[in-house]
Amino acid sequence: MAAELTEDQAMIVETARAFAQERLRPNAARWEEEGLDRGVLEELAQLGFAGIYVREEHGGSGLTRHDAALIFEELSRGCIATSAFMSIHNMCAWMIDSFGSDEQRAEWLPQLTAGKKIASYCLTEPGSGSDAGALRTTAKADGNSQYVINGSKAFISGAGFSDLYVLMCRTGEDGPKGVSTMLVENGTPGLSFGKMEDKMGWRAQPTAIVAFDNCKVPVDNRVGPEGEGFKYAMKGLDGGRLNIAACALGGAQDAFDRALAYVQERKQFGKRIADFQNTQFTLADMATDLAASRALLHQAAQKLDAKAPDATKFCAMAKRFVTDTAFKVADQALQLHGGYGYLADYEVERIVRDLRVHRILEGTNEIMRVIVARELLKS
Repeated sequence: MAAELTEDQAMIVETARAFAQERLRPNAARWEEEGLDRGVLEELAQLGFAGIYVREEHGGSGLTRHDAALIFEELSRGCIATSAFMSIHNMCAWMIDSFGSDEQRAEWLPQLTAGKKIASYCLTEPGSGSDAGALRTTAKADGNSQYVINGSKAFISGAGFSDLYVLMCRTGEDGPKGVSTMLVENGTPGLSFGKMEDKMGWRAQPTAIVAFDNCKVPVDNRVGPEGEGFKYAMKGLDGGRLNIAACALGGAQDAFDRALAYVQERKQFGKRIADFQNTQFTLADMATDLAASRALLHQAAQKLDAKAPDATKFCAMAKRFVTDTAFKVADQALQLHGGYGYLADYEVERIVRDLRVHRILEGTNEIMRVIVARELLKS
């Protein structure tokens, strides 16, 4: 571990690692074909992992962002797709806890933190990915204490599977100041879903367009005042970026562990692959890269917990560095397996496929560089 852990954190890590190895790792390949196991999500909730940083009085675990990074790294050593999906659910629960009304908290948080209801986050649109402030999905008041929502969201994890959609939509002027947050329950008339996307990775997760066609929700479903939604989304993304980085790190660690075991068993030219100096150098670089990633991730998480003024910069730095590095390490692990690494039976190829998207979502790594540079140039 990069940071010295408290006794409680060590227990959290042990719990998450045991669950990942016993319940996630043996089933990860099968879930690529069958999809998410809702029962397993409920089991994760029973461990307190469905409301990690939701306050305890609202049914959550009341843990820190640093704790969350530890949890998601360990869970991803078992199944990256399941762990990343739970990170999105946690972000939604946190947004309701942080910005929702007492009534919204009372209605949704006990169900979300218990895993009885699952939430998805709806920000990205077909025409606005990196430029999220340009989103076009609208919610217009109809004068009868309702909003009428029209538009669509793209690349939504859990589309059609989740019970609640935390939606960023336009209630006012162009740009970020016109964006608000709505809660849309599955089954609401006018809410529909596109075909399931056939993806390179994260295949266990359903991903599709979420469409709104004169979809009516009560005004009481708006989270906070009008025009505050973009701020909520950006605040959520700081933690979301750490979670995605943690998931990437855990996946890469799993790939490394598999490669380390393989090279000590596999023989070529009369000796173990591990006995070749080139292999040893590669392993040393991989281990160093993982340790450096973990150190930066933990530092960023601690800054976010402390509400440090440079927390956003460090979250972006960690997301960029860790996800790029994790993908490289996983690819090297595949290379060490030789031709066997390309086969599904060895599972490293799944890890490589899963980790590729981590460099894109929660803000592409190019956008992370923009954020870091902007923060550096402020002074």
